[in-house]
Amino acid sequence: MADITVPVLGESVTEATVGSWAKAPGDAVAKDEVLVELETDKVSVEVSAAEDGVLTEILAPEGENVEIGALLGRIGAGNGAAAAPSAPAAESAAPAASGSGEQVKVAVPAMGESVTEGTLSQWLKQPGEAVAQDDPIAEIETDKVAIEVPAPVAGVLSETLVTEGTTVEIGTEIAVISAGAAASSTPAAAPAAAAPAASASSGAAVAPSVRRISAENSVNPADIPGTGRGGRATKGDALNFISQGGAQQAAAPSAASRELGPREERVKMTRLRQTIARRLKEAQNTAAMLTTFNDVDLTEVMAIRKKYKDTFYEKHGVKLGFMSFFTKAVVHALKEIPAVNAEIDGTDIIYKNYYDVSMAVGTDKGLVTPVIRDADAMSLAGIERELGRLAKLARDGKLQLSDLQGGSFTITNGGVYGSMLSTPILNPPQSGVLGLHRIEQRPVAINGEVKIRPMMYLALSYDHRIVDGKEAVTFLVRIKENLEDPERLLLDL
Repeated sequence: MADITVPVLGESVTEATVGSWAKAPGDAVAKDEVLVELETDKVSVEVSAAEDGVLTEILAPEGENVEIGALLGRIGAGNGAAAAPSAPAAESAAPAASGSGEQVKVAVPAMGESVTEGTLSQWLKQPGEAVAQDDPIAEIETDKVAIEVPAPVAGVLSETLVTEGTTVEIGTEIAVISAGAAASSTPAAAPAAAAPAASASSGAAVAPSVRRISAENSVNPADIPGTGRGGRATKGDALNFISQGGAQQAAAPSAASRELGPREERVKMTRLRQTIARRLKEAQNTAAMLTTFNDVDLTEVMAIRKKYKDTFYEKHGVKLGFMSFFTKAVVHALKEIPAVNAEIDGTDIIYKNYYDVSMAVGTDKGLVTPVIRDADAMSLAGIERELGRLAKLARDGKLQLSDLQGGSFTITNGGVYGSMLSTPILNPPQSGVLGLHRIEQRPVAINGEVKIRPMMYLALSYDHRIVDGKEAVTFLVRIKENLEDPERLLLDL
């Protein structure tokens, strides 16, 4: 028999709150396996098993305040068989579709680095419908991408445990599939208990102390920025949030809500749209953003495209577009003006000796910026091929988080929608974004004569904290020079 006690938690810390138990009585435990998480007003601490055995009892339930040295539970000898019988009984209670089969739970899969939760935006299958293995049954929307949840086995979707619009965490059980069963003629109705079950599951990872503090101050626990393991909010995070006016901030949107008129409707913003709004506002609030402009004569680029477009397509299988020329010109300019490719980290500047260019792509759900990796090492054909691949994934909603992370500079082309001029906004933590616009025939003076040329306005928005005006202007001039005389790119001038 081994006692589980509260360890020393640091200088001046005399008590903690039991956050969550990772094991239940009867569960087998291995030496050094995490049993329970304790929260102080400063940190979260994991308490591990001192030896192999079985967790025989829990003496300090979740949410209870405990002092240093207090007894939390006990570990006894055994293999953990005590708790096993209850699991099958619970699973057998799940309703099955016609043709009884093994009841397989479907859980939220891992959704990428740093992503711990998402919103179940829609069910792609309904209870009673047949599903094949790997068929998508639900779509979960994170703050970056939409992810489809596949069926782990073939059978019938017998029950949905979460309603659309519910926030779910990784590992949350959202459905039950009757493996090998045949579809019923009439789809079963979703259980009335789905909503409560979803609420319980979505809040399962919120520590009791955080729930209590949130309830006492009328705050949504999801609004509290977390510093604990897996991004979870700790007791200290909750107290800091409240002390810094978080309750008033959280209440502000509700107070600002107004009654709708007879021809108005209110639609909740998607998580992607909320993230876009938050990040754009953060960019405005953080960066000293400034925009400088220039124009470019695309006569030479258009002549090259016209001359070689058929041969280019026959050899490479992709069309020769404008974006590959702009990408090459941008990379060339970034090499000369490295500050535009850098970012600020506290009081340091991080210079990036790579050129991963984010390309803004408009979709039905909002703007996303997939990244073309190592654009400096790509040919024009390679850039066009990769851009086409990423744009298709974006439109189909199949981008992975890895496709969106790590860009060092962004190009956005409002010209495809007819924009004549704009001031693009930064994509943090990047320090520069280039805005392209529509090409239009305009009269320009060339060697004392008025010529009609295909002209485009360029706009560079940059963080003035790291990029000086001279550098920004020079950056745009280099792009202009390289596009008006593309041979400079070949000669690396």
